[in-house]
Amino acid sequence: MSNTENINDQQQRRQVRRQRAIRILSQGLAWLGFAAIYYIGFSLLFDTPAEYQLKHSTDALREQYNQLSARYDSLEMVLDNVADRDRNVFNILFESTPYELDAEYGEERLTLQENMLTKSNRRLSLELEAGINAIELKMSQLEGAHVRLNDDVERVGKGLNNIPSIQPVINHHLTLLTAGYGTLMHPFYRTLQSHQGVDYTIPEGSRVFATADGVVQSVSGRNSTYGQSIVIDHYNGYQTQYSHLSKANVRRGQRVRRGDIIALSGNSGLSLAPHLHYEVRYNGMRVDPIHYFFMELSPEEYQRIIRISQSGMQSFD
Repeated sequence: MSNTENINDQQQRRQVRRQRAIRILSQGLAWLGFAAIYYIGFSLLFDTPAEYQLKHSTDALREQYNQLSARYDSLEMVLDNVADRDRNVFNILFESTPYELDAEYGEERLTLQENMLTKSNRRLSLELEAGINAIELKMSQLEGAHVRLNDDVERVGKGLNNIPSIQPVINHHLTLLTAGYGTLMHPFYRTLQSHQGVDYTIPEGSRVFATADGVVQSVSGRNSTYGQSIVIDHYNGYQTQYSHLSKANVRRGQRVRRGDIIALSGNSGLSLAPHLHYEVRYNGMRVDPIHYFFMELSPEEYQRIIRISQSGMQSFD
Protein backbone atom coordinates (compact mmCIF):
# COMPACT_ATOMS: atom_id res chain seq x y z
CA MET A 1 0.00 0.00 0.00
CA SER A 2 1.40 3.34 -0.97
CA ASN A 3 1.98 6.23 1.38
CA THR A 4 -0.83 8.17 -0.21
CA GLU A 5 -3.34 5.45 0.54
CA ASN A 6 -2.15 5.24 4.15
CA ILE A 7 -2.59 8.95 4.64
CA ASN A 8 -6.09 8.88 3.16
CA ASP A 9 -7.03 5.93 5.35
CA GLN A 10 -5.82 7.71 8.49
CA GLN A 11 -7.71 10.86 7.56
CA GLN A 12 -10.93 8.86 7.04
CA ARG A 13 -10.54 7.16 10.45
CA ARG A 14 -9.95 10.52 12.14
CA GLN A 15 -13.00 11.95 10.41
CA VAL A 16 -15.14 8.98 11.54
CA ARG A 17 -13.91 9.36 15.11
CA ARG A 18 -14.64 13.10 14.99
CA GLN A 19 -18.15 12.52 13.67
CA ARG A 20 -18.74 9.86 16.32
CA ALA A 21 -17.54 12.21 19.05
CA ILE A 22 -19.76 15.01 17.76
CA ARG A 23 -22.74 12.64 17.64
CA ILE A 24 -22.11 11.43 21.21
CA LEU A 25 -21.67 15.02 22.43
CA SER A 26 -24.88 16.09 20.70
CA GLN A 27 -26.79 13.19 22.20
CA GLY A 28 -25.36 13.99 25.64
CA LEU A 29 -26.34 17.64 25.34
CA ALA A 30 -29.82 16.62 24.15
CA TRP A 31 -30.24 14.30 27.14
CA LEU A 32 -29.00 16.99 29.50
CA GLY A 33 -31.45 19.48 28.01
CA PHE A 34 -34.30 16.99 28.26
CA ALA A 35 -33.38 16.23 31.88
CA ALA A 36 -33.27 19.94 32.72
CA ILE A 37 -36.65 20.53 31.09
CA TYR A 38 -38.10 17.50 32.91
CA TYR A 39 -36.73 18.69 36.26
CA ILE A 40 -38.09 22.21 35.80
CA GLY A 41 -41.50 20.92 34.71
CA PHE A 42 -41.64 18.43 37.59
CA SER A 43 -40.66 21.16 40.08
CA LEU A 44 -43.42 23.43 38.83
CA LEU A 45 -46.10 20.74 38.90
CA PHE A 46 -45.03 18.65 41.88
CA ASP A 47 -43.41 19.33 45.25
CA THR A 48 -40.44 17.51 46.57
CA PRO A 49 -40.91 15.84 49.96
CA ALA A 50 -39.04 18.68 51.65
CA GLU A 51 -41.09 21.33 49.87
CA TYR A 52 -44.33 19.49 50.58
CA GLN A 53 -43.47 19.29 54.28
CA LEU A 54 -42.63 23.00 54.42
CA LYS A 55 -45.82 24.03 52.63
CA HIS A 56 -48.10 21.91 54.78
CA SER A 57 -46.37 22.34 58.11
CA THR A 58 -48.83 25.09 59.12
CA ASP A 59 -52.01 23.47 57.74
CA ALA A 60 -52.99 22.06 61.11
CA LEU A 61 -52.42 25.42 62.81
CA ARG A 62 -54.34 27.25 60.08
CA GLU A 63 -57.29 24.87 60.39
CA GLN A 64 -57.26 25.19 64.18
CA TYR A 65 -57.10 28.98 63.87
CA ASN A 66 -60.08 29.03 61.48
CA GLN A 67 -62.10 26.86 63.85
CA LEU A 68 -61.23 29.07 66.82
CA SER A 69 -62.08 32.21 64.82
CA ALA A 70 -65.50 30.77 63.94
CA ARG A 71 -66.13 29.92 67.59
CA TYR A 72 -65.03 33.42 68.60
CA ASP A 73 -67.35 35.11 66.09
CA SER A 74 -70.29 33.00 67.26
CA LEU A 75 -69.56 33.71 70.91
CA GLU A 76 -69.11 37.42 70.26
CA MET A 77 -72.54 37.64 68.59
CA VAL A 78 -74.23 35.77 71.43
CA LEU A 79 -72.35 37.77 74.06
CA ASP A 80 -73.39 41.07 72.47
CA ASN A 81 -77.00 39.92 72.57
CA VAL A 82 -76.69 38.92 76.22
CA ALA A 83 -74.98 42.21 77.07
CA ASP A 84 -77.77 44.21 75.42
CA ARG A 85 -80.42 42.41 77.43
CA ASP A 86 -78.33 42.72 80.57
CA ARG A 87 -77.92 46.49 80.19
CA ASN A 88 -81.66 46.97 79.78
CA VAL A 89 -82.86 44.84 82.65
CA PHE A 90 -80.40 43.19 85.00
CA ASN A 91 -78.62 46.16 86.54
CA ILE A 92 -81.77 48.28 86.74
CA LEU A 93 -84.34 46.01 88.30
CA PHE A 94 -82.09 44.67 91.04
CA GLU A 95 -80.00 47.72 91.87
CA SER A 96 -76.67 46.32 90.68
CA THR A 97 -73.70 48.51 89.88
CA PRO A 98 -74.25 50.11 86.43
CA TYR A 99 -71.94 49.41 83.56
CA GLU A 100 -68.88 51.56 83.03
CA LEU A 101 -69.59 52.67 79.46
CA ASP A 102 -67.21 54.15 76.87
CA ALA A 103 -64.05 53.34 78.85
CA GLU A 104 -60.89 54.41 77.06
CA TYR A 105 -58.52 51.57 76.18
CA GLY A 106 -56.46 53.22 73.45
CA GLU A 107 -53.03 52.77 75.06
CA GLU A 108 -53.84 49.26 76.23
CA ARG A 109 -54.91 48.25 72.73
CA LEU A 110 -51.74 49.69 71.20
CA THR A 111 -49.57 47.82 73.70
CA LEU A 112 -51.52 44.62 73.04
CA GLN A 113 -51.03 45.00 69.29
CA GLU A 114 -47.30 45.52 69.68
CA ASN A 115 -47.04 42.43 71.88
CA MET A 116 -48.98 40.37 69.34
CA LEU A 117 -46.56 41.28 66.56
CA THR A 118 -43.68 39.73 68.53
CA LYS A 119 -45.44 36.39 69.14
CA SER A 120 -45.39 33.31 66.96
CA ASN A 121 -48.48 31.94 65.26
CA ARG A 122 -48.36 28.97 67.61
CA ARG A 123 -48.35 31.22 70.66
CA LEU A 124 -51.19 33.37 69.28
CA SER A 125 -53.24 30.26 68.55
CA LEU A 126 -52.82 28.99 72.11
CA GLU A 127 -53.74 32.38 73.58
CA LEU A 128 -56.80 32.65 71.31
CA GLU A 129 -57.97 29.20 72.41
CA ALA A 130 -57.49 30.14 76.09
CA GLY A 131 -59.41 33.39 75.55
CA ILE A 132 -62.30 31.61 73.84
CA ASN A 133 -62.47 29.06 76.65
CA ALA A 134 -62.68 31.94 79.15
CA ILE A 135 -65.46 33.59 77.10
CA GLU A 136 -67.39 30.29 76.95
CA LEU A 137 -67.14 30.01 80.75
CA LYS A 138 -68.36 33.60 81.12
CA MET A 139 -71.18 32.90 78.68
CA SER A 140 -72.26 29.94 80.77
CA GLN A 141 -72.26 32.13 83.88
CA LEU A 142 -74.27 34.87 82.12
CA GLU A 143 -76.83 32.39 80.83
CA GLY A 144 -77.24 31.10 84.37
CA ALA A 145 -77.67 34.66 85.63
CA HIS A 146 -80.38 35.31 83.03
CA VAL A 147 -82.21 32.15 83.99
CA ARG A 148 -82.26 33.36 87.59
CA LEU A 149 -83.26 36.83 86.38
CA ASN A 150 -86.22 35.47 84.44
CA ASP A 151 -87.32 33.55 87.52
CA ASP A 152 -87.12 36.75 89.58
CA VAL A 153 -89.06 38.69 86.93
CA GLU A 154 -91.80 36.07 86.91
CA ARG A 155 -92.02 36.28 90.69
CA VAL A 156 -92.24 40.07 90.58
CA GLY A 157 -94.99 39.90 87.94
CA LYS A 158 -97.14 43.00 87.70
CA GLY A 159 -94.90 44.75 90.22
CA LEU A 160 -92.69 45.71 87.28
CA ASN A 161 -95.24 48.36 86.38
CA ASN A 162 -94.41 50.08 89.68
CA ILE A 163 -90.72 50.52 88.81
CA PRO A 164 -89.85 53.88 87.13
CA SER A 165 -88.76 52.98 83.61
CA ILE A 166 -89.52 55.84 81.17
CA GLN A 167 -88.61 59.51 80.82
CA PRO A 168 -91.12 61.95 82.36
CA VAL A 169 -91.25 64.04 79.15
CA ILE A 170 -91.21 63.41 75.42
CA ASN A 171 -87.51 63.36 74.55
CA HIS A 172 -87.06 61.10 71.54
CA HIS A 173 -83.82 62.77 70.39
CA LEU A 174 -82.39 62.95 73.95
CA THR A 175 -81.54 66.64 73.47
CA LEU A 176 -83.76 68.07 76.22
CA LEU A 177 -81.79 66.67 79.16
CA THR A 178 -79.33 69.39 80.17
CA ALA A 179 -78.25 68.60 83.73
CA GLY A 180 -77.58 65.22 85.26
CA TYR A 181 -77.21 63.67 88.70
CA GLY A 182 -74.12 64.63 90.71
CA THR A 183 -72.13 67.67 91.82
CA LEU A 184 -72.93 70.67 89.61
CA MET A 185 -72.63 74.47 89.71
CA HIS A 186 -75.69 76.07 91.34
CA PRO A 187 -77.19 78.68 88.97
CA PHE A 188 -77.80 81.28 91.71
CA TYR A 189 -75.22 80.64 94.45
CA ARG A 190 -72.40 79.89 91.94
CA THR A 191 -71.05 77.12 94.16
CA LEU A 192 -70.73 73.39 93.59
CA GLN A 193 -73.70 71.58 95.12
CA SER A 194 -75.20 68.13 94.96
CA HIS A 195 -77.83 67.86 92.23
CA GLN A 196 -79.92 64.81 93.08
CA GLY A 197 -82.03 64.56 89.96
CA VAL A 198 -82.02 65.45 86.26
CA ASP A 199 -83.21 68.64 84.55
CA TYR A 200 -85.10 68.81 81.25
CA THR A 201 -85.23 72.22 79.56
CA ILE A 202 -88.68 72.17 77.98
CA PRO A 203 -91.15 74.93 77.09
CA GLU A 204 -93.56 75.94 79.82
CA GLY A 205 -96.80 73.98 79.54
CA SER A 206 -95.19 70.78 78.19
CA ARG A 207 -96.78 67.50 79.29
CA VAL A 208 -95.26 65.63 82.24
CA PHE A 209 -95.86 61.87 82.52
CA ALA A 210 -95.93 59.47 85.45
CA THR A 211 -92.97 57.11 84.98
CA ALA A 212 -94.60 54.15 86.81
CA ASP A 213 -97.86 53.07 88.42
CA GLY A 214 -98.49 54.44 91.89
CA VAL A 215 -100.46 56.79 94.13
CA VAL A 216 -99.94 60.56 94.40
CA GLN A 217 -98.38 61.12 97.81
CA SER A 218 -98.29 64.92 97.74
CA VAL A 219 -98.97 67.95 95.57
CA SER A 220 -97.11 70.97 96.95
CA GLY A 221 -97.74 74.63 96.15
CA ARG A 222 -95.49 77.10 94.40
CA ASN A 223 -94.04 78.71 97.53
CA SER A 224 -90.98 76.49 97.88
CA THR A 225 -87.55 76.08 96.36
CA TYR A 226 -88.82 73.31 94.08
CA GLY A 227 -91.96 75.28 93.19
CA GLN A 228 -95.11 73.31 92.50
CA SER A 229 -94.17 69.64 92.82
CA ILE A 230 -95.77 66.20 92.71
CA VAL A 231 -94.47 63.14 94.57
CA ILE A 232 -95.74 59.68 93.57
CA ASP A 233 -95.35 56.63 95.82
CA HIS A 234 -94.98 53.39 93.88
CA TYR A 235 -95.35 51.09 96.92
CA ASN A 236 -92.19 49.07 96.36
CA GLY A 237 -89.59 51.38 97.89
CA TYR A 238 -89.66 53.70 94.88
CA GLN A 239 -90.88 57.29 94.83
CA THR A 240 -90.62 59.87 92.02
CA GLN A 241 -90.74 63.65 92.21
CA TYR A 242 -91.64 66.16 89.48
CA SER A 243 -90.82 69.82 90.27
CA HIS A 244 -91.10 73.44 88.96
CA LEU A 245 -94.53 72.69 87.47
CA SER A 246 -97.04 75.23 86.19
CA LYS A 247 -100.10 73.05 86.72
CA ALA A 248 -100.89 69.78 88.52
CA ASN A 249 -103.48 67.51 86.90
CA VAL A 250 -103.73 65.11 89.85
CA ARG A 251 -104.63 65.32 93.53
CA ARG A 252 -103.27 63.69 96.67
CA GLY A 253 -104.32 60.04 96.98
CA GLN A 254 -105.14 59.63 93.29
CA ARG A 255 -103.98 56.45 91.56
CA VAL A 256 -101.95 56.94 88.37
CA ARG A 257 -100.54 54.60 85.74
CA ARG A 258 -97.32 54.79 83.81
CA GLY A 259 -97.72 57.30 80.95
CA ASP A 260 -100.58 59.29 82.54
CA ILE A 261 -100.26 63.07 82.12
CA ILE A 262 -99.94 64.26 85.72
CA ALA A 263 -98.88 67.89 85.17
CA LEU A 264 -97.64 70.64 82.87
CA SER A 265 -94.08 71.89 83.13
CA GLY A 266 -93.30 75.40 84.28
CA ASN A 267 -90.81 77.76 85.91
CA SER A 268 -92.08 77.94 89.50
CA GLY A 269 -89.84 78.03 92.56
CA LEU A 270 -86.10 78.70 92.46
CA SER A 271 -85.64 78.10 88.76
CA LEU A 272 -83.23 79.61 86.24
CA ALA A 273 -85.49 78.94 83.23
CA PRO A 274 -88.53 76.83 82.34
CA HIS A 275 -87.61 73.20 82.99
CA LEU A 276 -88.62 70.01 84.76
CA HIS A 277 -86.62 68.67 87.69
CA TYR A 278 -87.13 64.89 88.05
CA GLU A 279 -85.98 62.66 90.91
CA VAL A 280 -86.12 58.95 91.71
CA ARG A 281 -85.86 57.71 95.31
CA TYR A 282 -85.36 54.13 96.43
CA ASN A 283 -85.86 53.28 100.10
CA GLY A 284 -85.56 56.97 100.93
CA MET A 285 -82.29 57.49 99.03
CA ARG A 286 -82.11 59.61 95.87
CA VAL A 287 -80.61 57.61 92.96
CA ASP A 288 -79.60 58.57 89.45
CA PRO A 289 -82.77 58.69 87.28
CA ILE A 290 -80.68 58.00 84.14
CA HIS A 291 -80.69 54.29 85.00
CA TYR A 292 -84.51 54.20 85.06
CA PHE A 293 -85.25 54.90 81.40
CA PHE A 294 -84.57 51.32 80.29
CA MET A 295 -88.06 50.62 78.88
CA GLU A 296 -87.79 53.15 76.03
CA LEU A 297 -84.03 53.39 75.37
CA SER A 298 -81.88 51.07 73.28
CA PRO A 299 -78.38 50.27 74.58
CA GLU A 300 -76.91 52.87 72.17
CA GLU A 301 -79.37 55.55 73.33
CA TYR A 302 -78.68 54.62 76.95
CA GLN A 303 -74.95 55.21 76.43
CA ARG A 304 -75.65 58.48 74.65
CA ILE A 305 -77.92 59.87 77.36
CA ILE A 306 -75.30 59.00 80.00
CA ARG A 307 -72.71 61.01 78.06
CA ILE A 308 -75.18 63.90 77.77
CA SER A 309 -75.94 63.87 81.50
CA GLN A 310 -72.24 63.85 82.34
CA SER A 311 -71.48 66.81 80.07
CA GLY A 312 -73.65 69.31 81.97
CA MET A 313 -71.75 71.63 84.33
CA GLN A 314 -74.66 73.62 85.82
CA SER A 315 -78.13 72.77 87.07
CA PHE A 316 -81.24 74.90 86.49
CA ASP A 317 -82.41 74.91 90.13
